[in-house]
Amino acid sequence: MRILIHADDAALWKDRLASRLPSAEFAISGENRDSQADAFQADYLVAWKPPASLFDAQPALKGIVNLGAGVDALLNNPALPRDVPIVKLRDAGMGELIADYVRYGVLHFQRDFDRYRRQQHHAIWREHPLTPKRDWAVGVLGLGAIGRHVARQLADDGYPVHGWSRSPKTIHEITCHHGDDGLKTLLGQVRTLVTLLPDTPATRGIIDQDALAALPDGASLINPGRGTLIDEAALLEALGTEEEENGRLRGAVLDAFPTEPLPDDSPLWQHPRLWITPHMAGPTPIDEAADQVAKALTAMQAGEAIDTVDPKAGY
Repeated sequence: MRILIHADDAALWKDRLASRLPSAEFAISGENRDSQADAFQADYLVAWKPPASLFDAQPALKGIVNLGAGVDALLNNPALPRDVPIVKLRDAGMGELIADYVRYGVLHFQRDFDRYRRQQHHAIWREHPLTPKRDWAVGVLGLGAIGRHVARQLADDGYPVHGWSRSPKTIHEITCHHGDDGLKTLLGQVRTLVTLLPDTPATRGIIDQDALAALPDGASLINPGRGTLIDEAALLEALGTEEEENGRLRGAVLDAFPTEPLPDDSPLWQHPRLWITPHMAGPTPIDEAADQVAKALTAMQAGEAIDTVDPKAGY
């Protein structure tokens, strides 16, 4: 089994995978560019955001493992071979990290830390009435492996949780909605909305002017999912322009953006009720992920059935 690795930390991935697949032969994309390295033809590609030129140089791939849960960059690569199965990481330890990020964001608004921070700047000493968790409904859009984990964690914390997906799902202690009507119902009931949907043609811009208007006044938004889910112009309009709470939306915690890094001139940077993080909500724990990658490669090599990405669906 010949495996080509393309990632910023490719040497680390090679070390972890070699210990799990001792009989495999490995190469790192772009390493030691001599005639011998250029001749390396891989059976499998393990990669994060590979360039089109890599696929041009690897015409014999039997499978691709995407080193992350989001496959939009890979599927949008014009050189991606359409007949090669793709396996993506499914949680692999990221769910717990993203759940922590979301729980922080929910507490940030539920316990009024945003308001107290603004008061600090003006030396204002004023306590706000506490809204108990049982009265703070949270909506989770996207009920895949990570979305389910986040929803369950929030429910365990004592929040009423509403989940939404395209097709019907049943999750213990989660009020599940589906379809367009279900989305409208969910949006009208939640104090905080969490977006964990994949990037697909059906989800791009799903949080638009209409969706934001459907949220109760004073609602908040947390996006540790895909940056393309949110219409940024509509978000800024819903927030309003002043530091005081004059917009329909109270605030947002954003971790993902259509263009990354977020451009220096983006108005999102300066808005006083936005909290921006650099796509760090769910870094991949490499040991857990390496176990999953090795298992996927072994299954593909053996011709075993394995869950693969549906390019048409986008996940």
